[in-house]
Amino acid sequence: MARPRIVVIGAGFAGLHALRRLEKRVPKQAADLVLIAPNDYMLYSPLLPQVASGLLTPQSVAVSLHRCLRRTRMVPGSAIGIDTDAKAVLVRKISDELTVERYDRLILAPGSLTRVFDIPGLTEYAYGNKNLAEATVLRDHVLAQLELANATSDPVEREERCRFIVVGGGYTGVETAASLRRLTDEAARLYPSLGSAISWHLVDIAPRLLPELGTKLGENALDLLRRMGVEVSLEVSVKEVTEHKVALTDGRVLPCRTLIWTAGTSPSPLMESVGTETSRGKLVVGSDLAVPDHPDVFAIGDAAAVPDLSKEDTGAICPPTAQYAERQGVVAADNVIASLTRRALRPFEHKDLGLVVDLGGNDAVARPLGYDLSGLPAFAVTRGYHLYSLPSNPARARVAANWLIRALTGGEVSRLGFHQGKPSTFVDLEAAHYLDPEDSRRESARLLDNAAARSGA
Repeated sequence: MARPRIVVIGAGFAGLHALRRLEKRVPKQAADLVLIAPNDYMLYSPLLPQVASGLLTPQSVAVSLHRCLRRTRMVPGSAIGIDTDAKAVLVRKISDELTVERYDRLILAPGSLTRVFDIPGLTEYAYGNKNLAEATVLRDHVLAQLELANATSDPVEREERCRFIVVGGGYTGVETAASLRRLTDEAARLYPSLGSAISWHLVDIAPRLLPELGTKLGENALDLLRRMGVEVSLEVSVKEVTEHKVALTDGRVLPCRTLIWTAGTSPSPLMESVGTETSRGKLVVGSDLAVPDHPDVFAIGDAAAVPDLSKEDTGAICPPTAQYAERQGVVAADNVIASLTRRALRPFEHKDLGLVVDLGGNDAVARPLGYDLSGLPAFAVTRGYHLYSLPSNPARARVAANWLIRALTGGEVSRLGFHQGKPSTFVDLEAAHYLDPEDSRRESARLLDNAAARSGA
C-alpha cells in the first residue's frame, strides 16, 4: 500500500508550523510530506518595516526552510488551482512549467495579497512593503529621492521628492511610516538644506489608528508619530495618484513622488478554486479547520475563515495574525494525523495574547495579555516578542546582532542600487493566473493523463 501524501501549500507562519509538527509526529516511513511555495524561506513579515529602514538586513527575516525542515520535499512554485475530485494541486513552478501534485491530505495556507482599490494611478506609481523585494526597493527609492532633491535647483522637484505619503493606519503602515521617518532623519544629516523640506504623511480612512490596540494605545501611537514629524490625517484616503502628485479625498493635492500603500491585504484567490463557500474571499472551514464536504482538505492562516471559539459572537473569525496562524498550523497537522488514523479531530481555540507595534528607536506600544504598555517597557516586550517568535536560532542571532550593531555603530544610509525600478509584486500578477474550479479539473485531468501516458510508454 502506497504511503499517504500530505501536501502543504504556503510557507508562512501557518504552513511552516504545520510541517514542523508533521515532521515531529509522523514517522518517516508513514507518510510523504510535500511543500509547495515559491521561495525556500519563510518571511518573518512583522519586521519588514525594519528591513525597509535598513535596521535589519533582508537575510535576517528570511528564515531558511532548509534549516527548519529535514525531510519535506519542496516544490518551488505557486499553487494556482485545486482539483478536489482528483485530489490534485495545479502548480506553476518558478521555471513557468505547469505541473500537478497529488495529495491524500491537503493543508491550504497560501496567505494573502496586497489589497488594492480602483484608484487611478495606484498600481502604476505606488510602492508596497509586503515582501523582501518591495522593502529593499522602497529603502533605495526613499534614499534616492533625497539624493536627487539635494542635486536639483528646481524648488518644485525638490518639494515632490521630499514628500512621502503612507496609506494605511494598521501595524504595517504605522511601523513603516515611523521607521522610514527615522531613516530620512539620518539621511538629512548628509543634506542639511533638506532638513526642513522633508515631510511625512500618514493617511487612513478609519477614524483612529491601530483600533485593535484600543483607544489609549492608538492615541499614544498617534502622539508619537506626530512628535516625530509625521502628519497624520484620519478619515481620509487617496483619490488619484500621478507621477508627481497625490490627490486626497479631503480635496488636497500634494506634490509627491512616493506613495507607500499598506492599506491591508486580501486572501489568496487560490481559495476560490476549491469550489466551496468563501467569506470575503476566505475559505470557510469548521472549528476543526477542515473544509465542509472535503474532510481531506484543511485551511489555515490569512486565507481561511476560522471560527474564533474564544469569542461569544458565534460568527466571529480569527484575526489574520502570526500568533493565530502558528497555532492553527499545529492543530491542522494534528488533525491531519487524526484523520489518517481514524481518530477524532480537535477544534482550534486560542485566546489572543496581545499585540506589539515597534515605532523605531526606543519607541513602541504593546498590549501583552491585555496590559497597555508604552515607552521602554513596550520596547522591551516588542523586541523580546519578535526574538521569541522567530522560528530558528540562526534567525534570532542575526536579528539580535543587527540590533546590537545598530545600537553601537549607528545606521547606514547608502543605497544598494535598486532605485531605478520597483518589483511587480506590489499587485501580485499571479492573481490573474489562478484557475476556477472547472478549469482546475480540466487542467489537472490533462496533466494527469499526460503523466500516465509517459509512465506507460
